[in-house]
Amino acid sequence: MGVNKKGRVKKSLTTGRPPTVLKPKSISRKATRTLINSHHVLEKKKAQAIAKGDIAAQAAIEAEIAALGGLEKYQQASLQGQRLDRGGDSSRVLMEWLKTMSPGLSDVASPSSVSSSTRGAGLRMLEVGALSTANACSKSGIFGMERIDLNSQSDGILQQDFMKRPLPKDDSERFDIISLSLVLNFVPDAIGRGEMLLRTLEFLKEPDTHYSSQLRDIFPSLFMVLPAPCITNSRYMNEAHIDSIMNTLGYMKVQSKTTQKLVYYLWVRKSAVQSPLPAFKKLELRSGHSRNNFAIVIRGSSG
Repeated sequence: MGVNKKGRVKKSLTTGRPPTVLKPKSISRKATRTLINSHHVLEKKKAQAIAKGDIAAQAAIEAEIAALGGLEKYQQASLQGQRLDRGGDSSRVLMEWLKTMSPGLSDVASPSSVSSSTRGAGLRMLEVGALSTANACSKSGIFGMERIDLNSQSDGILQQDFMKRPLPKDDSERFDIISLSLVLNFVPDAIGRGEMLLRTLEFLKEPDTHYSSQLRDIFPSLFMVLPAPCITNSRYMNEAHIDSIMNTLGYMKVQSKTTQKLVYYLWVRKSAVQSPLPAFKKLELRSGHSRNNFAIVIRGSSG
């Protein structure tokens, strides 16, 4: 792939996004939002305390998390937010885009439309942080689905940390599309987010080489969903900056959507990673005390 990642340390996602469980009790929309936001802030503070070796601060933050009900309450809120009356399944947006871009996708995406090296498998999707086996992508019949989550408690979802997933041996183990829906924002630090984006390239097929003309403008691709404030209200991130980062990695934005709560992107892998890989540091792009600190750091070829 041409990315020199020698010496990079992959951070475990278990330090960021908490696990999920099924069948949560119903809680109100306001309580769901408050609990998720509070837990998210505390998890970031905890990760910072661990990085500094501040045991006292870590213990105090863990006590705050326990006072909120711990991971169990967070898990309930996380799955509650997936209900249709709470905004529902983010992959519905992806499926709407794909149908618009290629109205006959279900026919075009048959095994005969891909190269002989992948024939018989059709299109393959890796869903990182999967909560359900019955979302829009799974029901579409277009993809052979592989779902992973940090702490799966559902059949059909493999318990696995994406950052520790064994690298593909060949194209039969690579994917046409990866979904990172509300995953990147749970990585606890900016360097880890950059490492995750770089790692997606290891699991996607190379651009152009596998696809018919009908599919070449859509795959291989990365579907990404983030809380809107990560882009619209961060000190260190805006739309132009995330475009620059993704373009450097060889991605081109072909679809995007911003709502009050979320931003959705579809990035198609169009070229190799820029070499040498430039660094993207944590630099202030907006001032103001009300800004959040979401950032993505790419350390570059020199580390």
